[in-house]
Amino acid sequence: MGKTKFCQGISDISDSYMAFIIDQWGVLHNGERAYDGVIDCLKELKGRKKQIIILSNSGRRASENADKLKEMGIGPSLYDHIVTSGELTWQGLHDQNEGVFENIGTKCFLISRNDDRSIIDGLPEIELVHDIDEADFLLISGSDAPEKNMVDHYEPILKKAIRRRLKAICANPDSRILIGANSALGPGMIARRYEDFGGVVHYIGKPFKPIFQHCVKLLQEKQIYPGETVMIGDTMAHDIVGAAAMNIDTCLVRAGLHLGAFKQAHTPSEVDKVLNVLVLQYHNVRPTYLVNTMVWGRALPDRKHKKRKVTA
Repeated sequence: MGKTKFCQGISDISDSYMAFIIDQWGVLHNGERAYDGVIDCLKELKGRKKQIIILSNSGRRASENADKLKEMGIGPSLYDHIVTSGELTWQGLHDQNEGVFENIGTKCFLISRNDDRSIIDGLPEIELVHDIDEADFLLISGSDAPEKNMVDHYEPILKKAIRRRLKAICANPDSRILIGANSALGPGMIARRYEDFGGVVHYIGKPFKPIFQHCVKLLQEKQIYPGETVMIGDTMAHDIVGAAAMNIDTCLVRAGLHLGAFKQAHTPSEVDKVLNVLVLQYHNVRPTYLVNTMVWGRALPDRKHKKRKVTA
């Protein structure tokens, strides 16, 4: 296992790669605005003709994510593709001709955040049912935590689904979401509880291979291969572990989901100790690079996270 290189900015690694796969929340923005330096960094990469894929565990479709990014000043000229777990799920439900989606059925019981139904909008063949006893499958795309908890709200639904032996699709594998300074139950935890009860769950999103394989396929159309690609993300569990499994180099942004772990690390040796602990926690997978924030040159001072919600 090689040593992680500490970088001042993305300019330190830009000449080594033809393609950049970049996570959204915690890397590009905080859910409300782009982080300082991100737009300039993307402009620098595009000016050097780099392929950029924005990759997210968002349960929403790619077009909705594009609209949100545009509101923050990250327009379509700054990237080449947006790939979301919600988009891959929508396409799978639309086609129903391969993998976990083949012959899955038409009647869907949906667990989402704030009754968001966008993941099945435009799918006339999919009927949303409100009684799980009528469902062909269970779709998990979001969580209403902390307002609704696992024991009182979700477990009764999951137990009914188990009795019917329903297949579940999780369109957002995130175990936790950050809302402001607090973390709450993510949709991935609901899916894992279903597995605890004996249910079968198919995960669409990071760190699982299908979503990374989709990115690799897009890049191969440009004759760019995994060895010429780096993943920039803020989560060890999803971004770093998932990309490493595809033999893609990785760059961990320390001022993201793991900000709390790094907050008291001020010297290189202290940062290295924190990083070593994370590596041990996440299957001995070590990021190739570490950067404070996604800026082009020297990292800016630690940013403040206001009302931040992490879904990918």
